[in-house]
Amino acid sequence: MKEFIKKNLKWFILLVCLVGFLKLAEDVFSKEILRADIVGYDLISSFLISDFATPIAKLITNFGGALVLIGTTIVLVISIKNRRIGLSIIANLGIITGLNIVLKQIVQRPRPTEYRIVNETGYSFPSGHSMVSMAFYGFLIYLIYKYVKNQYLKIGLITFLSILIISIGISRIYLGVHYTSDVMAGFCISVSYLVLYISSVSNWIKASD
Repeated sequence: MKEFIKKNLKWFILLVCLVGFLKLAEDVFSKEILRADIVGYDLISSFLISDFATPIAKLITNFGGALVLIGTTIVLVISIKNRRIGLSIIANLGIITGLNIVLKQIVQRPRPTEYRIVNETGYSFPSGHSMVSMAFYGFLIYLIYKYVKNQYLKIGLITFLSILIISIGISRIYLGVHYTSDVMAGFCISVSYLVLYISSVSNWIKASD
């Protein structure tokens, strides 16, 4: 039984996250603003929004933006000797970015118009920063788990990247450019995608070791 669970856990995670994304998408199609959107923003505005936190949120959100992600990709590709790992990082960023564009065009949800701290254009659902960050940094977490030998470094990097992913999602709500459901949907569909992507490239990468 334990072996069965271990072997199929990733597919269970994929299914749960995909169902979660589809449920959020259905709710967004039927309602402009969800209860989760109101609750999420109320929590963040009550406990986080301040003159001190705003510049921090602006800084954190940049880690989910194109400039930082492309720059990080270039540095990693140059630094990593294994060419297949480098190519898989490039492909991952390209695929998830394209998928986000397609999903936004399908749903075409307008961005929030109230309480916006920064200006953003384009559609809102699912959050591009959240979706791409989960896929990009999530894939790096997988690579770190598989290939970094030093346990302290491994734990430290995985913890840092996990916190960064969540913080980027929160920053999008904080800055008023996304609803809570946009961020949740971005995370959900990205986790489902990651299961498929890692399953597709893991053996190909391993063959080059």
